[in-house]
Formats: sequence, structure tokens, C-alpha cells
Amino acid sequence: MSHSVDYYFVPQSPWAYLGHQRFQNILKNTGASVRVMPFDLGGKVFPISGGLPLGQRAPQRQAYRLTELERFSKWLGAPLHLKPTYFPVNGDDAAKLIIAVDMAVGAEAAMNISGAILSAVWSEQRNIADEKTLAELLNEQSLPFACLEQSYSQTVHERYESYTQTAIEAGVFGAPSYVLAGEIFWGQDRLDFVERALSVKF
Repeated sequence: MSHSVDYYFVPQSPWAYLGHQRFQNILKNTGASVRVMPFDLGGKVFPISGGLPLGQRAPQRQAYRLTELERFSKWLGAPLHLKPTYFPVNGDDAAKLIIAVDMAVGAEAAMNISGAILSAVWSEQRNIADEKTLAELLNEQSLPFACLEQSYSQTVHERYESYTQTAIEAGVFGAPSYVLAGEIFWGQDRLDFVERALSVKF
């Protein structure tokens, strides 16, 4: 039986960045499919789930976040700037570009551009809220420029809103979240469990 994973994330999340390539590898190794579902975490989900934007969290939590990011970056061999130049950053336009790529080219291309966008923030210190950066990333991934134009369409906007509502209905409260057969796995540090679940034979 072929499995499918709903992948809820935001394109400015360091945790999504740290888990993205590994998640892609798991999908490939297990033959699972994916629904690439960027959503509005800070604007729509946090207010109803008790989440707080980074700047509003207690100092202890902010400090420990940096410790954990450094640990995982070293452990995974994923280069990461703890305080990148362009962060915090609005990820809405990048999220909509991912959706536009998915609609035009498919899930594999959407996963690839997602990885490129996440790396742009955390490894390359580029501004993903800048249209020029998004155009450059499309070009680097050999994807059509028309996807950028399409990302501003009402159709893509409605898809973004739909993914956000679906996340709320699924009980998602953080990113990245991987939902498999209704079961939520929150955080890139839960990918071992995702892999085990995808490896179950029916």
C-alpha cells in the first residue's frame, strides 16, 4: 500500500530547513508520496493554538532554541547561521511560490524549490521576501519564471488559505508537521517515527 504524507511547513522555519533533505530521502526510500502544504503558521494558526512568535517567547526559550539549532546543525552536517541576516522574514510570498510550482510542475519540483528557499534563509542568508531572490531561486532550480507570476494569483492565494484551514482542522500547531493517516508527527526530530510509519507493510 502506497503511503502519502501531508507536509505542513513554513519556508522560513529553521526546523523545516534542518529536516527537509532528510524527509526527501525518506520519501524516496519508502516510495511514499507527499502533499506539499505550506501554511500560515504565525498569522492564522498560532493565535488559536497558543503559539507565540519568536520575539514574544521567554528569554529562556529563545536561548535554548539557539542551543538546539546549533546542536542539530552540527549533528546533521547542515550549515546554518543561528541569526541570519534576513530573519525574521515574511514567508507568505515564498509559500505561495511553492504552491504555484506544485500546481504547475508537481510535488517533486515543489519539494526542490522548498529546499532551495529554506537553504536561502538559513545557509545562504538571502532575503526570501524579495521578489528578485525568488526569481533567482526559480532560475537556479530550472523552473519556469511564470510560476512567480502565478504565485500572485487568486487561485494560489485560495490554495494557501485552504492549506492553512486544513492544518487547523488536522490539529497542526507547529512546523514542520508531517501528517500520515491522520497522525501528526511534529518537528524534524520526529522523522525517525515518520520513517517507521512509512515502512509498515500492509
